Amino acid sequence: MNNPHLVTPSGKPRARGLGISFDGEPGTHNAITDVPGVSLGYTTLISGEGSLDVGKGPVRTGVTAILPRPRERLAEPVFAGMFSQNGDGELTGSHLIEELGAFNFPITITNTHSCGVTRDGTLRWMQKALPEALDSAWALPVAGETYDGFLNDINGHHVAFEHVYSALDQASGGPVEEGSVGGGTGMITFGFKAGSGTASRMVEWNGGRYTVGVFVQANFGTRHNLTVRGVRVGPELAEPAIREGTPRAEKSSIIAIVATDAPFMPHQMKRLAKRVPLGIALTGGYGYTTSGDIFLAFSTANAEAATGKSGTLLQAAYIPDIDINPFFDAVVQATEEAILNSLTANEDMTGRDGNFVPALPKDRLIEKLGSA
Repeated sequence: MNNPHLVTPSGKPRARGLGISFDGEPGTHNAITDVPGVSLGYTTLISGEGSLDVGKGPVRTGVTAILPRPRERLAEPVFAGMFSQNGDGELTGSHLIEELGAFNFPITITNTHSCGVTRDGTLRWMQKALPEALDSAWALPVAGETYDGFLNDINGHHVAFEHVYSALDQASGGPVEEGSVGGGTGMITFGFKAGSGTASRMVEWNGGRYTVGVFVQANFGTRHNLTVRGVRVGPELAEPAIREGTPRAEKSSIIAIVATDAPFMPHQMKRLAKRVPLGIALTGGYGYTTSGDIFLAFSTANAEAATGKSGTLLQAAYIPDIDINPFFDAVVQATEEAILNSLTANEDMTGRDGNFVPALPKDRLIEKLGSA
């Protein structure tokens, strides 16, 4: 059986599989699914070659679905907080999260022009999976997006409701595939093929062990800024370069989802979300103007208090703010590793109009890190 810390389920190398070391202790699968009750599913759409024919392809896109609770409990809210480092992007449901400090239903992530489809598709799926939930719960699901129009026929609107249903139906725990899968299929980071990545960290507090998991849809960064474990490798990896059959639009972004089973209140979840940019900065991401950098954190703890009950005095346990720093460490560490996993678990991709994005040259990266 493959070591999930080193390779993905399909055998693609993760960053640790290249011999790169990281701070902190990862969970069993080094994935957001290490958080008990959290599951993840993908639908990946890859078809067509050659010149762009809007509505026909080429297609390089997909849908990622993250379930914050087991399927039968998706109507139960989770305490949550969000942070927009740079709001040049979209995360639906964000106003509700800011107002109430909670959300329910699955999270979906896709391309910019399909964000509404995945949001509405989630509601249609919930109507079949838990029809009573639409009567008792806030029907404002979370959907995020990043732009894949350099490789994908983004104006062709190829993501349909059935693709959303498939990603939600396939959501599971355990090891997670990474790279050009799901919503990350057509994404680019630091001028290399990237997309979906994840990592987790274990945190001990007061005799208990808690998990912090991070998932990223990475589509940001300039090549010369790429930094791996403190080594500025970007300038040495100028080649292979992106090849443009059509000019590349500067529309980069990163969506990050932080999950934990540690008991925290909504304001603390917002504080965790605010630490995601520090992990991004460790890789060389500086939040440039066209980058939509939006981050959501949620806790699966305190289910009864998050759900609420009229006329009842509710109680919620939470770790005090004075002790939160190790969880900040976990978010930063897992974010950094998740981004690098999205790069290492990848291959070259050619999309619309012959637009070409190279994979990170792993041998040269290892050589550069070894000589640093």
